[in-house]
Amino acid sequence: MTARGSDLAKRDIAHHLHPQTNLRLHEQQGPLMMERGEGIYVFDEQGQRYIEGMSGLWCATLGFSQPRLAEAAFAQMLKLPYQQTFAHRSHGPAAELAAELIAHAPAGLDKAMFQSSGSEAIDTAIKLVRYYHTAIGKPEKHRLIARERSYHGTTLAAASLTGLPNMHKGWGEQLVDVIHVRCPHLYRQGWPGESEETFSTRLAEELEQTILDAGPDTIGAFFAEPVMGTGGVILPPSGYFAKVQAVLRKYDILMVADEVICGFGRTGHYWGCQAMGIEPDMLTCAKGLSAAFQPISALLVSDRIYQVIADQSNALGGLGHGYTYGGHPVAAAVALEALRMYDEMDIVAHVAEISRAFQAGVRAFADHPLVGEARGIGLMAALELVANKQTRQPFAPELKVAAQVSNILQRNGILLRALGDTLVMAPPLIIDADQIQTILKAVAQALDEVLAGIRP
Repeated sequence: MTARGSDLAKRDIAHHLHPQTNLRLHEQQGPLMMERGEGIYVFDEQGQRYIEGMSGLWCATLGFSQPRLAEAAFAQMLKLPYQQTFAHRSHGPAAELAAELIAHAPAGLDKAMFQSSGSEAIDTAIKLVRYYHTAIGKPEKHRLIARERSYHGTTLAAASLTGLPNMHKGWGEQLVDVIHVRCPHLYRQGWPGESEETFSTRLAEELEQTILDAGPDTIGAFFAEPVMGTGGVILPPSGYFAKVQAVLRKYDILMVADEVICGFGRTGHYWGCQAMGIEPDMLTCAKGLSAAFQPISALLVSDRIYQVIADQSNALGGLGHGYTYGGHPVAAAVALEALRMYDEMDIVAHVAEISRAFQAGVRAFADHPLVGEARGIGLMAALELVANKQTRQPFAPELKVAAQVSNILQRNGILLRALGDTLVMAPPLIIDADQIQTILKAVAQALDEVLAGIRP
């Protein structure tokens, strides 16, 4: 029986409205119904096994079968399944998790606030940027800067920050006032012969001119992923964040690091900020926070910001913000256990070691006729496919070349993600050397098969 023909698949087609999906196409082809997980593998209804090469959506960092995390959830459900954190209420898991996060956080971050998703964490950051600047007498500093091809979420405010065109088509006006600056992708945005340092200088100068044109007194914050994930695993050029942060400090603009994808070891560092030399005023995290075993996110803020918003909350009689499930005790208990596991497993050292072979294998694909650029860091990587390697001409969109590659990989038991002309990889952080080689060999075969099909 095909997935589309199963009873569950029919119910899914009939009643489940899928996000980030062509809904009419879904009606025709139906879902790939997953039934269980084990290690880095997931199994569909028919029992076929797949390497989950995207960690779900970048988030299943510890794979799909960690009894300790399940036991932490069960124990907390039995003890205290829910408790709110409004108006001076709290509970052990939230208090302990906040302390552990701050203990692991980049220098200067001192307080944690909890939400249920990365988008909610970004929305909270947007609100606190406004709250902070209003409190210091600069309410006009409400405009935000983000980058083209950035991804910050899908709620109305977070989607306004996101710099991907498909996230804006059909949705009307942006909710917040966002200016998008150039994506720091040397391969696509660099001038012929331009070095990384020169490119970084040009981008910083463009940023400063954008700020001057908009009015420095109107810009509240700059939002950036240390490595752009959904935009195609775009690594910043050498010197980029140092030069950008110098501009931001000059005009009293806050630096908000979106670590939803990069955090908890994905880059081979605990935080992407550490990998890229970012000194954030705020930091958002999610996904790996609970290794995807529970929905939870956090916003970390500096003491400088906290002191201002604390005084303002006192002046106004309270902080008018929060979520019913923010700091949910079950999610917090699981996240706390995940952080302990990261430490015990020394997951950062494991990723730093295992990613050497992964990145070497990825970069070897740069010689393939279909690959224009092979890039990545830690356990995240991308292959940008091009019709002409010399001119970097992309394929016609209707060919969906990267999707062709990912479809072949799926048939062969490997789940990766096609984003436009880019094939993206982000396996669970617990992957071993043999499993990495399995992915790389399957990608090589799929690239060759697609090449054979498109050659004249």
